[in-house]
Amino acid sequence: MTDAPLSLTGFDMTGLDRPHAPRTEPRVRWQPHGNPALEQGRHRLVVTAAMFALAFGAVGLKLLDATVLSRGGEPQVARAAGAKAPTSRADIVDRNGVLLASSLTTESLFADPKLVIDPKEAARRLTEVLDIKEQDVLAELQSDKRFVWIKRNLTPRQVYEVNRLGIPGLAFQREERRIYPQGSLAAHVVGFSGVDNVGLMGIEQAFDRRLKENQEPLRLSIDVRLQHILRREVQTAIDDFQAIGGAGMVMDVKTGELLAMVSLPDFDPHNPPPPQEQQDLDPRFNRNTLGVYEMGSTFKIFNTALALESGRVKLRDMFDATRPIRIGRFTISDFHAENRWMDVVDVFKHSSNIGSVRMAEQVGPVAQKEFMTKLGFARPASLELPEMGWPIIPNPWRDVNMMTISFGHGMSVSPVHLVTAAAGVVNGGIMHPATLLKRDRDAEIPGTRIVSEQTSDTLRKLMRIVVTEGTARMADAPGYLVGGKTGTAEKVKNGGYARKALISSFLGVFPMNDPKYVVYVMVDEPKGNKKSFGYATGGWVGAPTGGRIVAQAGPLLGVRPQDAQSPEIIHALAINPVDPPAVAQVASVPAGSSGGR
Repeated sequence: MTDAPLSLTGFDMTGLDRPHAPRTEPRVRWQPHGNPALEQGRHRLVVTAAMFALAFGAVGLKLLDATVLSRGGEPQVARAAGAKAPTSRADIVDRNGVLLASSLTTESLFADPKLVIDPKEAARRLTEVLDIKEQDVLAELQSDKRFVWIKRNLTPRQVYEVNRLGIPGLAFQREERRIYPQGSLAAHVVGFSGVDNVGLMGIEQAFDRRLKENQEPLRLSIDVRLQHILRREVQTAIDDFQAIGGAGMVMDVKTGELLAMVSLPDFDPHNPPPPQEQQDLDPRFNRNTLGVYEMGSTFKIFNTALALESGRVKLRDMFDATRPIRIGRFTISDFHAENRWMDVVDVFKHSSNIGSVRMAEQVGPVAQKEFMTKLGFARPASLELPEMGWPIIPNPWRDVNMMTISFGHGMSVSPVHLVTAAAGVVNGGIMHPATLLKRDRDAEIPGTRIVSEQTSDTLRKLMRIVVTEGTARMADAPGYLVGGKTGTAEKVKNGGYARKALISSFLGVFPMNDPKYVVYVMVDEPKGNKKSFGYATGGWVGAPTGGRIVAQAGPLLGVRPQDAQSPEIIHALAINPVDPPAVAQVASVPAGSSGGR
């Protein structure tokens, strides 16, 4: 540009040639003349500055929306396809606050196939960094959809590797992934949730709404320490006897709280297997709650309690067990036959099927049915799990059913049924519903009286004798005054009993002078070995396992060892019958099946 010409005015030009003429002060005035080039340049600068300002403003707004307002959310195509932000689930902890389940924020990879330039190349490169099948990814990327999931819940490393690929059309959606720090330890209790944050099994399913709406941790009654002990010992029994599975529980008899619950085989809740047709081999099948079995001789706890509670049977009453009982083509016999008259103490100690039938005859099928119904054996157990099995009970309830049920055949219940009722029999006669939630000991605990305190006291003494003198000698844990009852039952298969397919179990209580805990062990289809001299009964399989559990759990539970030979203990657990001996008037009536041991 050139400067505008200047016009000088106000000068007196005369006398400039005179050397000493007085100097007059000039007056200068700028008079710029209009220049189109200058005006055009100014306009261009203003327009250019305005355009830059708008561009930077737009970029700034976009960044604000992406980082603050949208919080890094997925593109509009993902929202249109129905992707939703995850709903946080509360933690699940054991009774001592140990974490059993929690949630982590993760990234899930999705794609808009319309924006993927080369689906084949993209599928190939994605399979190099993700554990996915190339043909499956390619099929999704070549579809007509605008939204497809590639892989859910990626690890931070996987997110980094996918970002490095730089494939257009891919994006991430924030989701939640449920993690289980204890792995398979409490898989059947805690359960698991799916990729859509919905509980699909166990506590996760039963309390799905609670876990979403209340962020306070859900505290269970389970104790992780006892869970480790129980799982290890049940697995040891399965391995030693080449069984197909097993189960176990530890219950507080005063509150009904389950301190441990294990069902084996189990599974990894991070990668649960699909259900299998054969329940016995299904890792997701909970033998404690969903499985129902004929319980064998552990049922004699309830048969004896019923007989004594009825008032028609006394401890000194004698029963004829000199020969088997026959009905049609079936025979009821004793595993270790005594072939003699036996009182109630001997019937229970030696686990006599014949004697149990004779005792049940004194009560009758009507009273037996009423008592079993009172114990909760006619409906699913009350427990906070969706996986609960229905008992199998006879209908009609005839004399032959009464006989077989007296020694644990002809009626199927779940192990949690058995443990809950047994806890009520030994704790003074009050049955508390089983629970997997930690209970406040200061709160009123619901309960139903099922037997009198006197009957409860007698059963405790009888169960102690079974461990010191009877079929459960190998369950004794020195110092913990263990009492219990063994059980062996043949499994029902194809409409009949499979003699080599046994359910071998032990139900133990300790300490018997003041019962606090029930320990239950069940081994499914054990096979005898050299150590057991070929036997696979409850006395050889379940009893020693139960004893090892008590020996390890007792110190953790704060149970102080006691001297079993002290006068106080001997007096507290001694049976002192006051009634004169009597011979029960029993008829020679037939029954239905060889029984458990």
